[in-house]
Amino acid sequence: MANTYTWTITSMYTLPNVPNQPNYVVNTQWTLTGTDGTHSASIQGNTQFTVQQSDPNFVPYANLTQAEVIGWIQTALGAQGIANYEANVQGQINSIENPPVSPSAQPLPWSA
Repeated sequence: MANTYTWTITSMYTLPNVPNQPNYVVNTQWTLTGTDGTHSASIQGNTQFTVQQSDPNFVPYANLTQAEVIGWIQTALGAQGIANYEANVQGQINSIENPPVSPSAQPLPWSA
């Protein structure tokens, strides 16, 4: 079964006084969660945006949707960035399914 990945916006930071664009989003914090149906893992990140004066695609803060902001984030990250984050989450899931073996200190055989 293929993993399912879900992006969630956890907070957004705005600049209040961008001309004609109040509460312009300049930073988002988000969580990417992956599940394989049995195990799940997540990673958190943040994405910053540069103010674009007179942005023709400006959407008032109150009208933003989570899907729209996730689209901004994914565009900013690009396909490789998204793949890297998903690979990180996949690595966590793999470690849950098959915990890595950690070395442990042993008493020295000649000091018994």
